[in-house]
Amino acid sequence: MSENKTNGQIQIADEVVGVIATTAALEVEGVVAGGGKGFVELFGKKGHTKCAKITKDADEAVLDMDIIVNFGTKVQNAAKEVQEKVKTTVETMTGLTVAAVNVSICGIVKETEAKAEEEE
Repeated sequence: MSENKTNGQIQIADEVVGVIATTAALEVEGVVAGGGKGFVELFGKKGHTKCAKITKDADEAVLDMDIIVNFGTKVQNAAKEVQEKVKTTVETMTGLTVAAVNVSICGIVKETEAKAEEEE
């Protein structure tokens, strides 16, 4: 005996998916920021969505991420790890199927520069 009941519709805003994706990307070692903006701006709500562009179609999403990494980080490894981490985290938290995570490295900074700008 099965009953088909629906409780309504669930919609997740692109901004929410962007925050989830950016937070996951920042957990990867060597990734210090996203977008081409200042590091301080990254931690506000607007900053979290500037480095992640989301294209949704039904229950499938494609994410385009712009990240900045520390000098000395193996860029290809960091980008692959960002792809895996973002895909897994977004799928787990939202139920969306992530078809692709496209990562663009838009900058490299020295670790001391990143810390100095965060303190400002």
